[in-house]
Amino acid sequence: MSRPPPLPHPTPLSRPFWEATARRELLLQRCDACETHLFYPRHNCTECGSRSLSWVRSEGKGSLFTYTIARRPTHPAFADRVPYVIAVVELAEGPRMTTNLIDCSLDAVSVGMPVEVAFGELQEGLRLPFFRPRA
Repeated sequence: MSRPPPLPHPTPLSRPFWEATARRELLLQRCDACETHLFYPRHNCTECGSRSLSWVRSEGKGSLFTYTIARRPTHPAFADRVPYVIAVVELAEGPRMTTNLIDCSLDAVSVGMPVEVAFGELQEGLRLPFFRPRA
């Protein structure tokens, strides 16, 4: 019997992000003062300190900044998925996001490769943003 995967616990701050992923949309925060894009959800801009932040839709494209190959599961629920790629993607808007790289053979993974968002459903109404190679 496999264990269920760990699930995110939306907070009032992160709720817009999770509601968007359920619709297969990737949202980022953008500072209204300096226009810096932010991820993960925060109360203040990391560049100028402004508390005036808005949610905006990301184009969902970026490049692979770094990665590692998990050859041992990081959680019992992932035992049947090894090996898999844990990745940091630099989004076109600037922020970096930790994720999984999917639909890519291990020998084809390379830093700098163009990627795009793909949403994986964990349970009904709950999706995670993964990334896959962009054609």
